[in-house]
Amino acid sequence: MVSPVTVVKSEGPKLVPFFKATCVYFVLWLPTSSPSWFSALIKCLPIFCLWVFLLAHGISFLGAHSNARKILAGLIFSALGDAFLIWQEQGYFIHGLLMFAITHILYSSAFGMKPLNLLAGLVITTISGLCYTLLYPYLSAPFTYLVAVYIALIGFMGWRAIAGVQLTNDLWTWTKLSACLGAVLFMVSDLTIAVNKFCFPVPHSRAIIMATYYAAQMLIALSAVECQDADVARKRV
Repeated sequence: MVSPVTVVKSEGPKLVPFFKATCVYFVLWLPTSSPSWFSALIKCLPIFCLWVFLLAHGISFLGAHSNARKILAGLIFSALGDAFLIWQEQGYFIHGLLMFAITHILYSSAFGMKPLNLLAGLVITTISGLCYTLLYPYLSAPFTYLVAVYIALIGFMGWRAIAGVQLTNDLWTWTKLSACLGAVLFMVSDLTIAVNKFCFPVPHSRAIIMATYYAAQMLIALSAVECQDADVARKRV
């Protein structure tokens, strides 16, 4: 397993643009009531930086690791989803929902189906069912069906990320833990969006949504680079 110190030394510098872009978003804090291409750019900029983060590992790295390619594709659809949600009050919320649904399918595929961990799947299914039960009275067509499908997709993604963490033995890695934490934060972010949009106003909702979302995407992007870090660690031995 690659040590956290090796991770920080090898990946930290590549993430500096992401942290700077995230700070720019929170410092500017552009009003959502006035959507514009500039506000869309500022919102998407941290995700663009994560594209660059993965591309910085080299085309050969992406070519050799399908999970990294899938996560990069997921980040591309995420940026599209972010852009659509800038104009959600103008009728583009469903478009954003579709882009993020595709993102979760790609992430689920990247995380894989082994180990299966049915217990984690049962827990996530129960939590997902409870979330939909909470939201259902506030939903109207077509969201009654769209939200159900979306919860199923993000729940499946969360299951596959959580299933990869096996803390009872030596099979876990920091990247699997990173994917797990990223998936959980993504679910928290999207649940906050849903409650705030369909149920009742959540205090400081925008800050909660964006902080958990950016952290989630960074952690999921980090989960794609284990192979390269392992190679670095072996060269130093």
